[in-house]
Amino acid sequence: MTAHRRLASLLLAGFLLSSPIHAKDAATNTIYGVGAQYDTTHVYVAPDDVDKFVASFLATFGGKSTKQVVATVTPTPSSTTSQLLQTPVGTVSLFGFKTPIPYPFGAERTGYLVTDIDAAVKAAQAAGADVLVTTFPDPIGRDVVIQWPGGVNMQLYWHTTKPNYATFETIPENRVYLSPERADAFVKSFLRFSHGKVVTDDTKAPGAEVGRSEDTLRRIRIESVFGKMTVFVSDGHLPYPYGRELTGYEVKDLSNTLAKAKASGVVTLVEPYTSDGRTATMVQFPGGYIAEIHAVAPK
Repeated sequence: MTAHRRLASLLLAGFLLSSPIHAKDAATNTIYGVGAQYDTTHVYVAPDDVDKFVASFLATFGGKSTKQVVATVTPTPSSTTSQLLQTPVGTVSLFGFKTPIPYPFGAERTGYLVTDIDAAVKAAQAAGADVLVTTFPDPIGRDVVIQWPGGVNMQLYWHTTKPNYATFETIPENRVYLSPERADAFVKSFLRFSHGKVVTDDTKAPGAEVGRSEDTLRRIRIESVFGKMTVFVSDGHLPYPYGRELTGYEVKDLSNTLAKAKASGVVTLVEPYTSDGRTATMVQFPGGYIAEIHAVAPK
């Protein structure tokens, strides 16, 4: 009788582990990210602005570009120049579409490398993400576009040949703007998928960080295997250019970086200011790409 009970227990355990509920738990308990250096900001510029943007971005931050190719990087017919700009403070996937850009491409902010794209998609869905563009092949791997609660679009990607990128000197931050109604849902979903952590959640952060010096707002800082993220929670009354930037780049010397930026055609949109232990500015590169740049403020 004891042997029968033991056999029944083993069969029951096997059934539970293979059940949809436990399969779902297994998917969300695995880390599919690889590292922050594989988090790329997706930048779209007009074809005539591609070379000017490349020269300006690399002159500002240093680094190098991969060879420019012309390819189809969407599941429907299209044509774009494509190259990767790799700098010590952040990476850009640059696209200069020669054809109209198929929907919803151009609205995704970043690409995250994952170890298993099919499993990562299931984990993202289990964590609350929607799939906007189902998995499709590209010239060097596979991609999918997902959307988190609050309307934050991201691309997950996987390469046929495993890439090997140098680690960053400083890790850039993904800058996300959300409403009070959706912020907690986004954070819960993203943390479940990324297995990251909330570093700070300041409900009275200085409004100067979004161009409203007389106000305060909620600011959440997150870190995970995918890198850093700053979430701004506001009423959406944001002066230009706040909310238009996708990424914040940390540099060692802000004045020196801005001098190189200005010399390469970058326009300063917000003069440097100090908040939360950093001195920051907002700039626009040739082609229209807007970015935040910051450095640790002197004590």
